[in-house]
Amino acid sequence: MREAFEVRATDTAGRIGELDVPRAGLTVETPAFMPVVNPHVQTISPARLEREFGAEILITNGYILRKSEELRETVLKEGLHDFLDFSGVIMTDSGSFQLAEYGDIDTSTPEILDFQHRIGADIGTPIDIPTPPNVSHATTERDLEATQDRIAAAEVADVGEMLVNAPIQGSTHLDLRERAARHADGTDLDCFPIGAVVPLMNDYRFAEMVEVVAAAKRGLGADCPVHLFGAGHPMVFALAVALGCDLFDSAAYALYARDERYLTVRGTERLADIEYFPCECPICVEHTPDGLREMTDEDRHRALAEHNLYVSFGELRRIKGAIASGDLLELVESRARGHPAMLAGYRALLDHSTELERSDPASKGTFFYLSGESARRPEVRRHHDRLARLVPEGKVLLTEGGTNEQYDESWRVVPPFGPFPRALSETYPLNAEVPVPERSDRAAYEAAAIGTARLVEANPDTEFTLAHRGWPDEALRRVPPSVTITNLDETVADRS
Repeated sequence: MREAFEVRATDTAGRIGELDVPRAGLTVETPAFMPVVNPHVQTISPARLEREFGAEILITNGYILRKSEELRETVLKEGLHDFLDFSGVIMTDSGSFQLAEYGDIDTSTPEILDFQHRIGADIGTPIDIPTPPNVSHATTERDLEATQDRIAAAEVADVGEMLVNAPIQGSTHLDLRERAARHADGTDLDCFPIGAVVPLMNDYRFAEMVEVVAAAKRGLGADCPVHLFGAGHPMVFALAVALGCDLFDSAAYALYARDERYLTVRGTERLADIEYFPCECPICVEHTPDGLREMTDEDRHRALAEHNLYVSFGELRRIKGAIASGDLLELVESRARGHPAMLAGYRALLDHSTELERSDPASKGTFFYLSGESARRPEVRRHHDRLARLVPEGKVLLTEGGTNEQYDESWRVVPPFGPFPRALSETYPLNAEVPVPERSDRAAYEAAAIGTARLVEANPDTEFTLAHRGWPDEALRRVPPSVTITNLDETVADRS
């Protein structure tokens, strides 16, 4: 077990954790956002990031510091924390971005890790090869082998108490992502960044991002803190946390500000197009869009960067609250409804309900059925799997109505879960808030029918009757033919 990371609470695959960073003598609560600080251009100073925004950890580029004749000797002399005026945890990158951009860099993993250690970084990074999406399998495999050689070099580097990242690459080839993750998990390294996902996010390919992260998570143990490299837009945080990501970094807060772009949890807007600010942060309370547009370029960009930070840190606090209260998926769904590509990502997430269920708490508050996607949540899958444990006997009524003395047992049926003994009615998730019957969607009924089929198949000697309220034909076709089916709505109509 890795001693640096401890999980305190979970919901779906999302978790609140503690990352112990011995060199800093600090513990970072995750999920955490790491603002990227450019050593040359600091739109918001690290001291302000810590004091005003609550940043516990940030990331800066060790390769840029090493290459800079202006800064290298200063940071070696002063140490990174004094140089940046930041008392929290500092992670340093290695130059892999520059390698991807320019094709070559003049350092090696042992050299750059030694430099990161000498300047006082708390978490260092070897030089991996970030293979972009849709590169051929053969090329990606060669790149991955080179990355793994550098991870091996990082394992034997003398870095004292500095934690070291083990980057996970593999482009969009899921087998390579999983293989890379298993290899990284097998090392003695400490943190696990999933790299080269920024192009997917920039192109709004969130469903593919989900598949890449899910593949990496399959190869990692529960004690591995996962960093989604370059994921700094607040609209993706809830989805990525639900997949099991713990750390996020980005310079987007500053880069977007310089491009006059305003971040929200639903997407990005241009300042020129905004009439009213939809936000309660100090910037948006104290200024109007016209007021920002009238500022000097420097002041406007700083104000937009501050807003972008408030939104980013605020969203992670909201996510932590959702994990603690057990309604993370409700938050993910509300974010997914803000953009079609995010909805595709949410649906891809639910394709992995089996994996998500393994870390999802068995008991929470209340299950809210919000849409057809809710029928695919891990809680529904868990209930269907557990039906095989139950042993009803004799003549059993499965009903959306009341009890009937003609039957040996009378169980409730509630879409999307299906049947369950009445004694479980007030237990999670069977105490679900679901639509009234006439407002339920087909997915809820079909899921209930699947649950019914699971129970019937597990008890072939029991005689079942299903008394439903207007289930659609698509759902009823999923019910085994051995079940007697009665429509309660038609029975009521006949009596009247």
